[in-house]
Amino acid sequence: MRCTAWATFGRVRPRRPTPSGSGLPIAVIVWRAAHALIALGFLASIAYIWWCALTRRRGRVLHGVIAGLAAEGALVAANRGDCPLGPLGVRIGDPVPLFDLVLPPRVSKIAIPVLGVVTAVGVGLLGVRPPRGPSGPPRPGP
Repeated sequence: MRCTAWATFGRVRPRRPTPSGSGLPIAVIVWRAAHALIALGFLASIAYIWWCALTRRRGRVLHGVIAGLAAEGALVAANRGDCPLGPLGVRIGDPVPLFDLVLPPRVSKIAIPVLGVVTAVGVGLLGVRPPRGPSGPPRPGP
């Protein structure tokens, strides 16, 4: 005979099902998807800066990418190191920060500052490594 007390241990009362089927309100699912797309855009921007720095190429969008990341950095700094979209997510009903969904807790806490440093080093590398000319790398001057 099985003990029914253990069968119910740790169970949460069932909530009313939502149309999404995941137990989360649709607004939270849409919010998480939009926030993830924004984060992926910023990660792609950081990768583009590093690609331009390492290959010494300068694409047409580089200045816009740098401006966008600088604006994001200013908003993060004004928000004391937290994502500026976090309060909007809480207002919608999502209490879990985006990085907490995909990273371990300790890594999640340092993700934004680390990405800021990685971005700053990439932008610094852009300044140190001059762009390649049309015929190859620049030659040393006399």
